[in-house]
Amino acid sequence: MGAIRLLAAPIRTIVRFPLFQLAVVLAIILVLQAADDNSLFGRIFNALDQLVDASVRLSSELFAVKSFTRSGLTAGLMIGYVYLFCLLILFLLRIVIRAVVDFLGWSNAFGLRNAIARERGIAAYRAWVPFERIRPANVPQEQWEAAFAWPPDNRPPYPPLIYRMMRGLLSYLLVILGVAALFQLFTPFPVLSWLARLLNTWFN
Repeated sequence: MGAIRLLAAPIRTIVRFPLFQLAVVLAIILVLQAADDNSLFGRIFNALDQLVDASVRLSSELFAVKSFTRSGLTAGLMIGYVYLFCLLILFLLRIVIRAVVDFLGWSNAFGLRNAIARERGIAAYRAWVPFERIRPANVPQEQWEAAFAWPPDNRPPYPPLIYRMMRGLLSYLLVILGVAALFQLFTPFPVLSWLARLLNTWFN
Protein backbone atom coordinates (compact mmCIF):
# COMPACT_ATOMS: atom_id res chain seq x y z
CA MET A 1 0.00 0.00 0.00
CA GLY A 2 2.86 2.39 0.77
CA ALA A 3 4.45 1.74 -2.63
CA ILE A 4 1.11 2.39 -4.36
CA ARG A 5 0.71 5.68 -2.52
CA LEU A 6 4.28 6.65 -3.44
CA LEU A 7 3.65 5.97 -7.13
CA ALA A 8 0.25 7.67 -7.09
CA ALA A 9 1.48 10.86 -5.37
CA PRO A 10 2.85 12.61 -8.52
CA ILE A 11 -0.21 11.53 -10.51
CA ARG A 12 -2.53 13.01 -7.89
CA THR A 13 -0.50 16.24 -7.91
CA ILE A 14 -0.92 16.57 -11.68
CA VAL A 15 -4.63 15.70 -11.57
CA ARG A 16 -5.29 18.35 -8.93
CA PHE A 17 -3.60 21.07 -11.01
CA PRO A 18 -6.35 23.46 -12.26
CA LEU A 19 -4.91 23.89 -15.76
CA PHE A 20 -4.77 20.12 -16.20
CA GLN A 21 -8.40 19.84 -15.10
CA LEU A 22 -9.39 22.58 -17.56
CA ALA A 23 -7.54 20.79 -20.37
CA VAL A 24 -9.32 17.53 -19.54
CA VAL A 25 -12.71 19.27 -19.52
CA LEU A 26 -12.01 20.91 -22.89
CA ALA A 27 -10.86 17.58 -24.32
CA ILE A 28 -14.08 15.92 -23.12
CA ILE A 29 -16.18 18.66 -24.73
CA LEU A 30 -14.32 18.33 -28.03
CA VAL A 31 -14.68 14.53 -28.02
CA LEU A 32 -18.41 14.80 -27.28
CA GLN A 33 -18.88 17.43 -29.98
CA ALA A 34 -17.03 15.37 -32.60
CA ALA A 35 -19.12 12.26 -31.91
CA ASP A 36 -21.92 11.16 -34.19
CA ASP A 37 -25.36 12.45 -33.19
CA ASN A 38 -26.77 8.92 -33.02
CA SER A 39 -24.02 7.63 -30.72
CA LEU A 40 -24.05 7.78 -26.94
CA PHE A 41 -21.50 10.60 -26.83
CA GLY A 42 -23.46 12.52 -29.45
CA ARG A 43 -26.66 12.26 -27.42
CA ILE A 44 -24.83 13.37 -24.30
CA PHE A 45 -23.50 16.41 -26.13
CA ASN A 46 -26.96 17.24 -27.50
CA ALA A 47 -28.41 17.07 -23.98
CA LEU A 48 -25.57 19.26 -22.71
CA ASP A 49 -26.11 21.70 -25.56
CA GLN A 50 -29.80 21.95 -24.74
CA LEU A 51 -29.01 22.53 -21.05
CA VAL A 52 -26.56 25.30 -21.91
CA ASP A 53 -29.03 26.86 -24.35
CA ALA A 54 -31.77 26.83 -21.70
CA SER A 55 -29.39 28.43 -19.20
CA VAL A 56 -28.43 31.16 -21.69
CA ARG A 57 -32.11 31.85 -22.43
CA LEU A 58 -32.79 32.07 -18.70
CA SER A 59 -29.91 34.50 -18.33
CA SER A 60 -31.28 36.61 -21.17
CA GLU A 61 -34.43 37.14 -19.10
CA LEU A 62 -32.35 38.58 -16.25
CA PHE A 63 -30.00 40.87 -18.17
CA ALA A 64 -29.19 41.89 -21.73
CA VAL A 65 -27.36 39.10 -23.55
CA LYS A 66 -25.65 40.22 -26.73
CA SER A 67 -23.37 38.31 -29.10
CA PHE A 68 -20.19 38.59 -27.04
CA THR A 69 -21.97 37.82 -23.76
CA ARG A 70 -23.83 34.93 -25.35
CA SER A 71 -20.63 33.31 -26.64
CA GLY A 72 -18.92 33.76 -23.28
CA LEU A 73 -21.91 32.35 -21.39
CA THR A 74 -22.13 29.40 -23.76
CA ALA A 75 -18.47 28.49 -23.37
CA GLY A 76 -18.39 29.13 -19.62
CA LEU A 77 -21.59 27.24 -18.86
CA MET A 78 -20.55 24.27 -20.98
CA ILE A 79 -17.18 24.08 -19.24
CA GLY A 80 -18.85 24.53 -15.86
CA TYR A 81 -21.48 21.83 -16.43
CA VAL A 82 -18.90 19.31 -17.66
CA TYR A 83 -16.62 20.15 -14.74
CA LEU A 84 -19.45 19.62 -12.23
CA PHE A 85 -20.41 16.36 -13.92
CA CYS A 86 -16.82 15.14 -13.72
CA LEU A 87 -16.67 16.08 -10.04
CA LEU A 88 -19.85 14.09 -9.45
CA ILE A 89 -18.39 11.05 -11.22
CA LEU A 90 -15.16 11.30 -9.21
CA PHE A 91 -17.17 11.62 -5.99
CA LEU A 92 -19.17 8.49 -6.81
CA LEU A 93 -15.99 6.63 -7.82
CA ARG A 94 -14.39 7.61 -4.53
CA ILE A 95 -17.36 6.19 -2.63
CA VAL A 96 -17.23 2.95 -4.64
CA ILE A 97 -13.45 2.57 -4.20
CA ARG A 98 -13.72 3.20 -0.46
CA ALA A 99 -16.50 0.60 -0.22
CA VAL A 100 -14.38 -1.93 -2.16
CA VAL A 101 -11.37 -1.27 0.08
CA ASP A 102 -13.56 -1.65 3.17
CA PHE A 103 -14.85 -4.96 1.84
CA LEU A 104 -11.31 -6.18 1.07
CA GLY A 105 -10.19 -5.28 4.56
CA TRP A 106 -13.25 -6.79 6.24
CA SER A 107 -13.12 -10.07 4.30
CA ASN A 108 -9.30 -10.22 4.17
CA ALA A 109 -9.50 -10.90 0.44
CA PHE A 110 -6.05 -11.33 -1.13
CA GLY A 111 -4.59 -11.02 2.38
CA LEU A 112 -4.84 -7.22 2.33
CA ARG A 113 -6.41 -6.72 5.76
CA ASN A 114 -3.12 -6.08 7.57
CA ALA A 115 -1.85 -3.67 4.89
CA ILE A 116 -5.13 -1.69 4.84
CA ALA A 117 -5.32 -1.64 8.64
CA ARG A 118 -1.71 -0.44 8.87
CA GLU A 119 -2.30 2.43 6.44
CA ARG A 120 -5.49 3.49 8.19
CA GLY A 121 -3.84 3.13 11.59
CA ILE A 122 -1.06 5.50 10.48
CA ALA A 123 -3.64 8.01 9.20
CA ALA A 124 -5.63 7.72 12.43
CA TYR A 125 -2.50 8.26 14.54
CA ARG A 126 -1.49 11.33 12.53
CA ALA A 127 -4.97 12.77 13.06
CA TRP A 128 -4.91 11.85 16.77
CA VAL A 129 -1.53 13.47 17.64
CA PRO A 130 -2.72 17.14 17.31
CA PHE A 131 -5.80 16.24 19.35
CA GLU A 132 -3.67 14.70 22.09
CA ARG A 133 -1.32 17.69 22.29
CA ILE A 134 -4.02 19.94 23.76
CA ARG A 135 -5.16 17.44 26.41
CA PRO A 136 -4.72 18.90 29.91
CA ALA A 137 -2.34 16.93 32.11
CA ASN A 138 -5.00 16.44 34.79
CA VAL A 139 -7.52 14.86 32.37
CA PRO A 140 -7.09 11.10 31.77
CA GLN A 141 -6.68 10.05 28.14
CA GLU A 142 -9.73 7.77 28.27
CA GLN A 143 -11.94 10.58 29.57
CA TRP A 144 -10.55 13.02 26.97
CA GLU A 145 -11.21 10.64 24.08
CA ALA A 146 -14.66 9.69 25.38
CA ALA A 147 -15.64 13.36 25.58
CA PHE A 148 -14.42 14.50 22.17
CA ALA A 149 -13.14 11.66 19.96
CA TRP A 150 -14.75 8.30 20.70
CA PRO A 151 -17.90 8.52 22.87
CA PRO A 152 -18.78 5.45 24.98
CA ASP A 153 -21.98 4.79 22.97
CA ASN A 154 -19.93 4.53 19.71
CA ARG A 155 -21.83 7.40 18.12
CA PRO A 156 -19.70 9.82 16.04
CA PRO A 157 -18.94 13.13 17.79
CA TYR A 158 -20.38 15.17 14.93
CA PRO A 159 -23.92 15.90 13.70
CA PRO A 160 -25.74 13.59 11.22
CA LEU A 161 -25.00 13.87 7.51
CA ILE A 162 -28.28 15.60 6.62
CA TYR A 163 -27.67 18.25 9.28
CA ARG A 164 -24.13 18.88 8.02
CA MET A 165 -25.40 19.11 4.44
CA MET A 166 -28.10 21.62 5.36
CA ARG A 167 -25.62 23.68 7.39
CA GLY A 168 -23.14 23.70 4.50
CA LEU A 169 -25.88 24.64 2.03
CA LEU A 170 -27.00 27.48 4.28
CA SER A 171 -23.44 28.76 4.68
CA TYR A 172 -22.89 28.71 0.88
CA LEU A 173 -26.20 30.52 0.39
CA LEU A 174 -25.23 33.23 2.87
CA VAL A 175 -21.85 33.69 1.19
CA ILE A 176 -23.47 33.95 -2.24
CA LEU A 177 -26.01 36.49 -0.97
CA GLY A 178 -23.20 38.48 0.68
CA VAL A 179 -21.15 38.57 -2.52
CA ALA A 180 -24.27 39.50 -4.50
CA ALA A 181 -24.98 42.35 -2.08
CA LEU A 182 -21.41 43.64 -2.50
CA PHE A 183 -21.81 43.53 -6.29
CA GLN A 184 -25.15 45.32 -5.98
CA LEU A 185 -23.70 48.11 -3.83
CA PHE A 186 -20.23 48.68 -5.28
CA THR A 187 -20.43 47.61 -8.94
CA PRO A 188 -22.72 48.39 -11.87
CA PHE A 189 -24.00 44.79 -11.82
CA PRO A 190 -27.39 44.51 -10.00
CA VAL A 191 -26.88 40.89 -8.98
CA LEU A 192 -29.52 40.96 -6.24
CA SER A 193 -32.06 42.31 -8.71
CA TRP A 194 -31.15 39.51 -11.12
CA LEU A 195 -31.60 36.92 -8.38
CA ALA A 196 -34.95 38.39 -7.38
CA ARG A 197 -36.07 38.36 -11.01
CA LEU A 198 -34.88 34.75 -11.35
CA LEU A 199 -36.83 33.65 -8.28
CA ASN A 200 -39.87 35.51 -9.57
CA THR A 201 -39.54 33.67 -12.88
CA TRP A 202 -39.29 30.28 -11.16
CA PHE A 203 -42.25 30.73 -8.82
CA ASN A 204 -44.62 32.43 -11.26
